[in-house]
Amino acid sequence: MSKKKLLLLSTGGTIASVASDDGLVPGESGEQLIKMMGSLPYDITVKDVLSLDSSNIQPEEWAVIAKAIYNARHDYDGIVVSHGTDTMAYTTSMMTFMLQGINLPVVFTGSQVPMNVVLNDAQSNMKLAFAAAANCDPGIYLAFDRQVMRGCRAVKVRTTAFNAFESVNFPVVARVTSDGFEIHVHNHQQHSECQLNTKVDSNVSLLKLFPGFDPSLLEVLAQNGCRGIVIEGYGLGGMTFIRRNLVGAVGKLIRRGIPVIAASQCLYERSDLTKYEVGRQALLEGAISAHDMTSESAITKLMWALGQGMNLQQVTNFFATDVAGEVTLSE
Repeated sequence: MSKKKLLLLSTGGTIASVASDDGLVPGESGEQLIKMMGSLPYDITVKDVLSLDSSNIQPEEWAVIAKAIYNARHDYDGIVVSHGTDTMAYTTSMMTFMLQGINLPVVFTGSQVPMNVVLNDAQSNMKLAFAAAANCDPGIYLAFDRQVMRGCRAVKVRTTAFNAFESVNFPVVARVTSDGFEIHVHNHQQHSECQLNTKVDSNVSLLKLFPGFDPSLLEVLAQNGCRGIVIEGYGLGGMTFIRRNLVGAVGKLIRRGIPVIAASQCLYERSDLTKYEVGRQALLEGAISAHDMTSESAITKLMWALGQGMNLQQVTNFFATDVAGEVTLSE
């Protein structure tokens, strides 16, 4: 039986970091990472795409990563992308939109401890990612601490622990147990040929509502070129309308054609603007529900939508569409 042909795209991050006078900095190449892994049962090709701490990975780098994946999509059985943990959930969410209909498994991974440290989590995470790239259905995934998650559902929830990521509002796709690599969720979505589309508009904001929040800040954002906002409201997505009328400020933006997405500060479950008055008032003003999307997925979906030149109604329709499993929509 021939070995699966896999590609490693290296972008830096903790997994590839080395000690310096300025702290940990990416320094290991993809080839060096593979060499430290020992023998693996795959035919692996390596390409260094970037060498950055993921805090420095931005929309320009997303385009570079997406193009590298797209250009290699017909040459391999699966692709692994090594990436820093801090913004990995944003990257995997954006890849979901930039690479709709991807024809092979693309698995992002990283580590909390560099590969060159004896007691690291890098080797196990990388082995997991290769197993996922060799066995999972086509799609964008994040593999970490013996679990494989849908990329647009993953969130970093811990800063130093090895179980840094969780799959939010969606089951873990696969995991490693004493019985081996077990797939629990299959991707049955049907897509046409993958289309690369890296156009995004990063003139957006992600705000967390708190008691006393000044609604006039929304107008300041709009005056400074902000073209869309995701607001993490209370509970099911509620927003203040007494004394500090955030709902009214949202309505003003929407009437100017600026979409406002109502998400929840709560990590789990959904936003639902229909249940309480504080949500219904926002809904009446035209706020768009994020449903059960992660904030990472909501902001990247908004950036991608605006990058396509979508108007307010088109953005509204787009957020009522499940592109690749990023949202659970009510019947």
